[in-house]
Amino acid sequence: MVSAPLRKLLTMTSVAALGLALVCAPALARKQYDPGASDTEVVIGQTMPYSGPASAYGTIGKVQTAYFKMINDQGGVNGRKIKLISLDDGYSPPKTVEQARRLIEQDDVLMLYQVLGTSGNSAIHKYVNAKKVPHLFVASGATKWGDPKNYPWTMGFNPSYHAEAYVYGKYILRNHPSAKIAILYQNDDYGKDYVKGIKDGLGDKASEMIVSEASYEVTDPTIDSQIVTLKGSGADTFVNITTPKFAAQAIRKAYDIGWKPVHFLNSISSSVASTLTPAGLDKATGIVTVFYYKDPSDPQWKDDAGMKEWLAFMQKYYPEGSATDHVNVYGYLAAQALVQVLKQCGDDLSRQNVMKQAANLKDLALPMFLPGIKINTSPTDFYPIQQLRLAKFDGKEWVLFGDVIGN
Repeated sequence: MVSAPLRKLLTMTSVAALGLALVCAPALARKQYDPGASDTEVVIGQTMPYSGPASAYGTIGKVQTAYFKMINDQGGVNGRKIKLISLDDGYSPPKTVEQARRLIEQDDVLMLYQVLGTSGNSAIHKYVNAKKVPHLFVASGATKWGDPKNYPWTMGFNPSYHAEAYVYGKYILRNHPSAKIAILYQNDDYGKDYVKGIKDGLGDKASEMIVSEASYEVTDPTIDSQIVTLKGSGADTFVNITTPKFAAQAIRKAYDIGWKPVHFLNSISSSVASTLTPAGLDKATGIVTVFYYKDPSDPQWKDDAGMKEWLAFMQKYYPEGSATDHVNVYGYLAAQALVQVLKQCGDDLSRQNVMKQAANLKDLALPMFLPGIKINTSPTDFYPIQQLRLAKFDGKEWVLFGDVIGN
């Protein structure tokens, strides 16, 4: 039998414990929101070149808008719909700055996502980090997007341009040791990153093997004169570091003037629809590039579950887009990666947690990745994709060769 004093003590203890539980429970379950997030919605912003010299990339914003609509139709992520505000910057850095400020200071987005272009992102790099706004999955492969120590709010998505070019350099060194190399590159951080990668891949042979370099500005109407100059150098190997418009011009001009070098094309311009078809498929035969995702025009994937899922999505949600355009596959993969980050965020939609989860992606094998390719990040590794495979164009489609290269 419990005495009255003891009974009173037990009652007081129970009440105190209940009170503590009531106080702690909301704290444990409390949802964390920064601007752009709520119980019902996550608002994200981006700029895309819907106009201007890189407008071929504008389809990325369109396919991502379509993908998020599909996700929203399925109930969203953790019960929240994704709202993407996608603005045109014309591939002009001053316009990128203007639109980024609008998105952050007026539209109150939770993050900037997949802002496209090295120069535009460079123009807002310090600003977004000073504002402590996630600058997530930058649509550029510049090495600078993987610097968590100095820019903890910025993370790239593409394999780094340097890493891709390094692969070309090593391949040339191994398979064409007597090559005379000509390089065409865009005169900005994007182009210079690739050039450095080529030279690093060639090592101490770079100065001997590279016989000519030419650059172009994004405002140039053509690069015909550069191609004539590069051919005149006597080069038998051509590294083509250009965006789709200029890549198509380079392929066509080289063919038209009878220059038939071993041709390496940076992967951002490897789309059959956006680059090779405008150039002329016959003119592109033999070109080498790298891939990390499945080519929708490659018949080897016709029965692949990921490819079937991709085609069904395009037919229903983006029928006006090209299902064979690599650029659309890229945008789709980047959208899937963001959905994974948001899933991992749970009910903590703070900007800090967005970056924490983005830096905690482990062996993420997306359905349209090539077998063996996975996304991995950590607090000290902001390069999500570090694996590649070489491919050669046979006049109709890209044919993969060799093994997966990279970490």
